[in-house]
Amino acid sequence: MEGCRNKKMGEGGRGKGKMSQGKARALDAKTVALVRAAAALAEGHITELEQRFRDARAAGVPDLWVEELLLQSLLLVGYPLALVAFGVWREVTGPIARGGDSAGEELAHEEWQAWAERGAQVCAAVYGRAYHKLLVNLRSLHPALEDLVLVDAYGKVIGRPGLDMKRRELCTVAAIAVLGTAQQLHSHLRGALNTGATREEIEAVLALVEPDLDPEHKRRADAQWQDVKGRKL
Repeated sequence: MEGCRNKKMGEGGRGKGKMSQGKARALDAKTVALVRAAAALAEGHITELEQRFRDARAAGVPDLWVEELLLQSLLLVGYPLALVAFGVWREVTGPIARGGDSAGEELAHEEWQAWAERGAQVCAAVYGRAYHKLLVNLRSLHPALEDLVLVDAYGKVIGRPGLDMKRRELCTVAAIAVLGTAQQLHSHLRGALNTGATREEIEAVLALVEPDLDPEHKRRADAQWQDVKGRKL
């Protein structure tokens, strides 16, 4: 779940589209701009998403609204697309201002510490030598992302008993290959190796999902796997 922009998250865009005048009048301009940003986020077209983020700022949409849209998108489109969208947003807004209000409310709760500890252990096992780089990247995108990824993703969910880490990562590789988010796939191909999968097992997974991939997604998956195989983990 590396927090950086995948420049080929989606090819091109589908255009802005136009709401009928009658329907448009039912929403204020800020809400229209925010909703259009949400749609582009779900579609996964980087060029269009960047433009809609810029349109939202031009329409006077508070940055905090967009920040919260991005955080909730973790639950709607998943971490791979949401993290890439955060990267696009940071390119539009620039770095986080220290002492700003983008962090929102604190995420601490009764079981937070236990989940945080388990999440850190599991995430470190998956990312290996890249673990600390991951944390730096997440902090650069949004102050809440580190806790959301470590506590909610790895602590609450991925660290649960019932399925071993190797199989979790192999399943993650399959899903992300279909999504086509190349940098996330790169991270989890490495994660599968870090958690005990062999190269042959990973190649079997990629072969299994090949019928589900369009040609561009297949090209990206092959390229990422070739790069991972050539690296020292």
